[in-house]
Amino acid sequence: MLTAATLVASILALHLPSPVIAQSVFAHVLVGNTAGYGVVQWTSDIKLAAKYHIDGFVLNIATPYDGTTSTQLSLAFQAIDALPASVSFKLLLSFDYLGGAGAWVDADVINIMKTYGPNGAYFHVDGKPMVSTFEGPSNSNIQDWLYINGSIPGGIYFVPDWTSLGSEGFSTDLVDGAWVSPMFYTDLPAYNKAWVWRGDDTWWRRWQQVLEVLPEFVEIVTWNDFGESHYVGPIYHPGVPNTPTANATAYVDGYSHQAWLRTLPYQIAAYKHAYNPTNPALKVAKDKIVYWYRNAPATAGNTKVTGNNCKSDINLFGYQTCFAVSDVLQDSIFAIVLATKSVTATISIGSGEPTVFLNLTAGINFISRPFSGETGKVKVSLSSGAHGEGPAIVSEPVRGVANFNAYVQCAGGC
Repeated sequence: MLTAATLVASILALHLPSPVIAQSVFAHVLVGNTAGYGVVQWTSDIKLAAKYHIDGFVLNIATPYDGTTSTQLSLAFQAIDALPASVSFKLLLSFDYLGGAGAWVDADVINIMKTYGPNGAYFHVDGKPMVSTFEGPSNSNIQDWLYINGSIPGGIYFVPDWTSLGSEGFSTDLVDGAWVSPMFYTDLPAYNKAWVWRGDDTWWRRWQQVLEVLPEFVEIVTWNDFGESHYVGPIYHPGVPNTPTANATAYVDGYSHQAWLRTLPYQIAAYKHAYNPTNPALKVAKDKIVYWYRNAPATAGNTKVTGNNCKSDINLFGYQTCFAVSDVLQDSIFAIVLATKSVTATISIGSGEPTVFLNLTAGINFISRPFSGETGKVKVSLSSGAHGEGPAIVSEPVRGVANFNAYVQCAGGC
């Protein structure tokens, strides 16, 4: 679960060997974007995630703890406690060291974990509460976790995201696993963020990599990070950055990504079956096609967004090699076809001739076609009867401002 076709997708949690309860799939939730939520909204999101076979939420929390973070954490756990017995769902915490008011103080982390770690709704591995971070790579932050771990009765199962250090930037003696980050698109100058990473076919490709790597856990990034375009949950407008210099509504409104959820039960079942063949595979019940694309060429429109997080007058902390956005993104339409039996699919643009995909097999299929130079409404169909129509691809974006977010839609048995 990225941007334009980005997303995702998904974050893969790669874990070091350990006899643990595995094969759980989580979605990353920014608690800072849930201000205004009540138990009802938390319950709605949890039930929606569980419907599509997500096992739990990783709650990203930033400082200060008092206020929104404390309130929403309490409400999230209350929502789990109120679920019917038929819904099994867990929560775990990820301490954000870059957002909010600065790095976490170890005493606060210890108090929070002593409060929520023993909760029956909290996800445990080998009897220990699983804990993550977003960054916090300074030596003092890292050493804090030795003290934190020793201060929690029974210890913690620690899976930090210290991406900026690289896979060899810290001792594996300190941790039980680590994250690998996905791609995204963001255009928030007030936050010194305006870049895009390649997404395009990520929602398909990441799940194929999951099948190759077979990690113990998978984390979808994210459920609700609207400012970075990698959201698969419902758009919650109070959680979308909306100021003159950080206006994500300009590229989020009208760009629901919930259709990506339609493929999840099959992708998750395929992962769990591959990890442990005693887990049943899931047969497609109704033919459907989930398709996504940007509606203008990568070269079109005005933007200060860079290809990669590289130095610019906005990306003050950029560290990568710069590329043109058009060298990073593909001008294509992407689709996942879920078929009950062999089918033929078509994708067409405007009045142009359709591209035909013959003999797709029963199960999950991926197809794509470029839209280089073509304009008009996007139409998709399956020989079994499913058909859909998406917004037009145009040569220049509305008001001349580039938007690299993706339209995501579903046609057929959706």
